[in-house]
Amino acid sequence: MNAKGLEAKGRRRLTEALFEKLTPKDLPENLPDYLLQKMHLPSRYDALRWVHFPPSQKELDAATNRLKFEELFYLQMRLLQSKHRRKTAIKGYVFGKVGEHFNQFYKEKLPFELTGAQKRVVKEIRADLGAGVQMNRLVQGDVGSGKTVVALLSMLLALDNGYQACMMAPTEILAQQHLIGISQMVEGLSIRVDYLSGSIKGKKREKILADLKSGDIHILIGTHALIEDWVEFQNLGLAITDEQHRFGVAQRASLWKKSKPLPPHVLVMTATPIPRTLAMTLYGDLDSSVIDELPPGRKPITTTHRTENHRLRVFGFMKEEIAKGRQIYVVFPLIEESEKMDLKNLMEGYEVLSREFPIEQYQISIVHGKMKPADKDFEMQRFVRGETQIMIATTVIEVGVNVPNASVMVIENTDRFGLSQLHQLRGRVGRGADQSYCILMTDFKLSTDARERIATMVRTTDGFEIAEADLRLRGPGNIEGTQQSGLLNLHIADLGRDGEILRNAREIAMRILEKDPELQHPLNVMMREQLEKDTKRGRHWGRIS
Repeated sequence: MNAKGLEAKGRRRLTEALFEKLTPKDLPENLPDYLLQKMHLPSRYDALRWVHFPPSQKELDAATNRLKFEELFYLQMRLLQSKHRRKTAIKGYVFGKVGEHFNQFYKEKLPFELTGAQKRVVKEIRADLGAGVQMNRLVQGDVGSGKTVVALLSMLLALDNGYQACMMAPTEILAQQHLIGISQMVEGLSIRVDYLSGSIKGKKREKILADLKSGDIHILIGTHALIEDWVEFQNLGLAITDEQHRFGVAQRASLWKKSKPLPPHVLVMTATPIPRTLAMTLYGDLDSSVIDELPPGRKPITTTHRTENHRLRVFGFMKEEIAKGRQIYVVFPLIEESEKMDLKNLMEGYEVLSREFPIEQYQISIVHGKMKPADKDFEMQRFVRGETQIMIATTVIEVGVNVPNASVMVIENTDRFGLSQLHQLRGRVGRGADQSYCILMTDFKLSTDARERIATMVRTTDGFEIAEADLRLRGPGNIEGTQQSGLLNLHIADLGRDGEILRNAREIAMRILEKDPELQHPLNVMMREQLEKDTKRGRHWGRIS
């Protein structure tokens, strides 16, 4: 037997010796008898003993289910208690009026009919805003589902009730895109929309800050700059965070300080669909809305996987699309740990494309994160205006670029992107009425995970199916702390496989808390004590969206 085998054998003997000395009193129960009987679960003592030394497969399965249920049940109890306490303790401004701004925009300015899903979500938001408690709602919808219009209608409700609104986006590109889109939609209405980012300096910044404080600015759109201490609103009533997963919870929490005496209503949006099991955990204490309907007329994007030996065919296809008057994105990875290498790859790719698409016939834009904001914006606008046919870029275009004429997305080194990122990039095309294409380029050799990611992208454009696959591959993150990627801090449960146990745990937790929200009943005392122990282990960020 090798050293590792001897070490494992030694650990097993120590565990056996430990369990020989333990009694049920040493491993006290932390679930009430009525719950164990209802769920047909073994005691905690038996479960811990059987999971180490199972008499049979039946006992091992029972022990594993018991420990998974216990873990997920207390996770749901924490989240649902937090949600209940927030709704009873945190008052909110009452937006009881649907006034001139909302009605005029809806009846006269709205350029299209809202989808059924958009109408449903607006109705849910209106109910929240009139309830007298702080709204804390997540709106999720696939790329192109119309979240921005829903956000604008919510902001108009704030304006109609005498309050300001703001929208925070993770990048200048996305924030500027929102500024342009929202400004165009409210043109002709007596609404002032302005923009603030870290790159705005001097007298221009001073003017914006003064007008914001006086209330002359009704809607402020910007980047992380909105959470700085020197940004003061006159009366902020609604704070919206777009692509919320790009911000840390502490950053999102900073928006709470921008309104007195009550915190603003909070709306967080994501174009990255969230698996149902993860939504019940990561956002288990938020109210959740899903825009699960795309506007009519959108054609599904055709996705294909190509390797280097198809390169010339890909170039030929790009030329065919340009000849039809279409535009094309070519995206390279840019990962912080290897920025120099990636930037070199991008520049080499630019040289190859420049030779294949000579300047006499084609114009090419190039955009990457190392460029100055003004240069980046200049190149971006050239592409938006149709002055260039190809945009070579890094993932700075992952969100916020809306060019309906762009019909092809070529992603280089696809194996270096995550599924969520690939889905976002693909969403940059297919925004017009024309058939659009996404071409995933890789080398011949691929890891198993990379092959699964690519196969998923080729198979489906359903963001929720992609999110489920992403959950299996990457893990859901530390849901209650500030870590937002990697493995969830669960010891035995697996959100990718234990969805049924999670749904049962949440349903039972909801029933218990409906009858006994503070767990005062004698049968529930042990659960209250367990939750108090859990709460002491770390700061809980759940109430901050």
